[in-house]
Amino acid sequence: MSSIRQQKIETAIKNELAVILQSNASEYCLGAMVSVTTIRVTRDLSLARCYLSIFAHPEPQQVLKSIATHQPAIRGVLGQRLKNMRRIPSITFHIDDSLAYADEIDKLLKE
Repeated sequence: MSSIRQQKIETAIKNELAVILQSNASEYCLGAMVSVTTIRVTRDLSLARCYLSIFAHPEPQQVLKSIATHQPAIRGVLGQRLKNMRRIPSITFHIDDSLAYADEIDKLLKE
């Protein structure tokens, strides 16, 4: 269970990260549409796991790899945008497959 402070930091990182990825989509995301679904921050605020949904690209793993290689630059821009945070957590990116899983269950229920 995350604390109120963790939840506020998760929300702030999610909002700013969405803006960063949207404004630099051609460079970081290879032109794909990327949506930040959830952010999970550890208790000591040293690591943030970012779950992304990737649309309009045939190779989501390639987009994720591109975003991961630009992680230091993304973290730097995030630090400039979130000036009130003392330390910006390290970010790891993961593909969120919950939408595909929900779609698969929906198809099974309709059969």
